[in-house]
Amino acid sequence: MLILMAKDAIEDRIACLESGADDYCLKPYRTESFLERVNLYLQPGTNTNEQLRFGELVLDLATRRALRNSRTIDLTMKEYELLKYLMEHPREVLTREQILENVWGYDFLGESNVIEVYIRYLRLKIEDEGEKRLIQTVRGVGYVLRDG
Repeated sequence: MLILMAKDAIEDRIACLESGADDYCLKPYRTESFLERVNLYLQPGTNTNEQLRFGELVLDLATRRALRNSRTIDLTMKEYELLKYLMEHPREVLTREQILENVWGYDFLGESNVIEVYIRYLRLKIEDEGEKRLIQTVRGVGYVLRDG
């Protein structure tokens, strides 16, 4: 779900994402940027069985679901895109700026904890108690997908 927002307070953005939105656009927005996002959400899934793997974590690109230790994990669109980006760059430290640009599709100037919110969502879904932490924080830089 893509939300158009007039408010740009961080609390409003977080509330939007926590209520289930996959993404949001702040008014005013560039038409081209908005249409790119809409087209992304309208693209049909591929019919291939292509998967990304990292240890026991598998991301099925056709169903947009993750599997870890035979446990199916349903993901929102934005969780899927974030996990896919991390899995496409395993063991590579990704900066917040890289993540915002490649997952959210824009440069963000200012303070936001949208990445932290979605990293937390992913950790809760893919890291059960007793399992290795795969998404690690690199303080002051960003995040990396690597074995605990």
